[in-house]
Amino acid sequence: MTVINKIKGNLFLVLVVLAYIIMFIMKPPMGIESVKNSGYYIKEMLMIMPVIFVLTALLDMWVPKEKIMKLLGKDAKAKGVFLAFAVGSISAGPIYAAFPMCVMLHKKGASIRNIIIILSSWAVIKVPMLLNEAKFLGPKFMIIRWILTVIAIIIFSWIAAKMLKDEDLPEETATKTGLSLNRDACMGCTLCVKSYSEVFEIQGKKAMVKTHNKTTIDKERLQNTIKACPVNAIEYIEE
Repeated sequence: MTVINKIKGNLFLVLVVLAYIIMFIMKPPMGIESVKNSGYYIKEMLMIMPVIFVLTALLDMWVPKEKIMKLLGKDAKAKGVFLAFAVGSISAGPIYAAFPMCVMLHKKGASIRNIIIILSSWAVIKVPMLLNEAKFLGPKFMIIRWILTVIAIIIFSWIAAKMLKDEDLPEETATKTGLSLNRDACMGCTLCVKSYSEVFEIQGKKAMVKTHNKTTIDKERLQNTIKACPVNAIEYIEE
């Protein structure tokens, strides 16, 4: 049963491995090329993601929640939309680098619509991308494509914001000790376990809160653990 549970807990990874095995059996050259491409992207992630996590943690510490709500919250309106486009357009790195930052922004009060705009503009209208597009396809093509893309993003972000609510996004689950841990945001880095193993543990490659005596919690040590989390998945609220 343990093996079956492990397979269920890592179903996506198992399916990927099976897909590679099938490719190697049916078309070995395609399998070799796929492994090379996967290796390239894994190497890229290992180089980029630590930097993104550090920058996200710094922004989380330096920028107060009230500021995020004012600039990117629901009441920001046109100003928030413009800033969301700016943030996504000037950002660097692949789209998956945007996810930890967007988790932090939403946690601090950014609206779902502005989160969608940041992700969309990060993916398709980044400044470096536009410069290369103008170079290879011409300025006229780039400008027309940019205008139409911006219009599409505005429309679809509005529609998505009507369909999605804040409660639809993963939320932290509070424990009796006042701790909350968002397992959906957790990346399984194990920093919390290394920092405070009496309170945190890893199960299914994700962190979770252990059963422990809340009266003996070392609050200073816990706060240091919270600050160490690269995706801000841990929160402690005084009772």
